[in-house]
Amino acid sequence: MSRVRRTSAALATAALAAVVLGAAAAPAAATHPPNAPAVLKVPEGNKLSTVMAARGVQTYQCTNNTWVFLQPDAILTSRARPEVLHSKGPVWTSVLDGSSVTATAVATSPVPRAIPELLLRATGNRGPGKLGKVTYIQRLKTRGGAAPSVPCTEGITASVPYTADYVFYMPA
Repeated sequence: MSRVRRTSAALATAALAAVVLGAAAAPAAATHPPNAPAVLKVPEGNKLSTVMAARGVQTYQCTNNTWVFLQPDAILTSRARPEVLHSKGPVWTSVLDGSSVTATAVATSPVPRAIPELLLRATGNRGPGKLGKVTYIQRLKTRGGAAPSVPCTEGITASVPYTADYVFYMPA
């Protein structure tokens, strides 16, 4: 085999491995709820809808010499495809069908050096699509996103990268 063919074959194998490993790292289409701390368990009468990986930032503003949470901004993906935008509210909006859900935190579970894991209850839904019937959301497997630990200057903002899995539930 020529050197060019060996190199091409090696590159093709590496590309395939990257795709397979990348897919393995993302949450799969879940058929049963992921493990979560007891305090974050979803009440009876709800069933799993979908699990999506999120990558984004938690933005903080310096107010009275303290970092104060301002808003999240993240893109949630399913099978490496962007499907939901997460922003201030908090609100999650489907980029596929425009449906959305707003929610409020009802329970938290601390995570060292990261934002806490959460259980959120839906407070409003819009549209008949993917998020139109969501009742509860869990934010699990959080990494990063915690407020800066350094002193701040009044009025400045800091956006801290984070990742998490968001688990959506609907009525059973």
